[in-house]
Amino acid sequence: MKTGQEIISEIKDILATKWQTRKGTKVPEPEGIKLGNDAVLLDGTVLYADMADSTALVNGYKDWFAAEVYKCYLVAACHVIRNNDGLITAFDGDRVMAVYIGETKNSSAAKTALQLNWIVPEINSALKAAYPNTGFQLRHSVGIDTSSLFVAKTGIRNSNDLVWVGRSANYAAKLSGVSDPGYSTFITEAVFNVLSDETKYGGNPRRSMWDRGIWQERNLTIYKTNWHWKP
Repeated sequence: MKTGQEIISEIKDILATKWQTRKGTKVPEPEGIKLGNDAVLLDGTVLYADMADSTALVNGYKDWFAAEVYKCYLVAACHVIRNNDGLITAFDGDRVMAVYIGETKNSSAAKTALQLNWIVPEINSALKAAYPNTGFQLRHSVGIDTSSLFVAKTGIRNSNDLVWVGRSANYAAKLSGVSDPGYSTFITEAVFNVLSDETKYGGNPRRSMWDRGIWQERNLTIYKTNWHWKP
């Protein structure tokens, strides 16, 4: 156990120590970064997949039912993320964070979101089959952005994790909390501009799957969709 003065001394050491950084070519493992001022720099696309109205779920339904819904959504999200070459980096209650790198990182993240849009109605069908009397309907929201990332380790010995510092981590998390009726996926213009044709256009006749909008919180152009893609 450390005293208050010892804690402040450790904080002063953090502020006085020069950062050691290196360019990364893959998503780092926690053991690959030291607990001191050590970081990996990489270009990455971040995706946050978030259940909507989880507060209403835990307040209005049995705890075991809420837990089953959490598990169904997060299990599905994890499989779809991995199927599209994303790396799961964190869980935060009812949402999951993933990072994609490489030349197709933006299209892979967008494909993940489109496939989750297909899976959510399937989860609702399975819930209705298992519990015919329930009126619960799962909804979700996915946010995606791309930028440079500064990856460091935070915490203390035996209780630590990686922290992802950069616009994409922040914007993706914020976008996953956007509520816009009729849409469940929100991406920044930086992501949209480099999407592959297969993740940008669909239908017959072919047309854009994404509608242009404004993210009021940041007054930025974003693109949104509720199109789906069967995994």
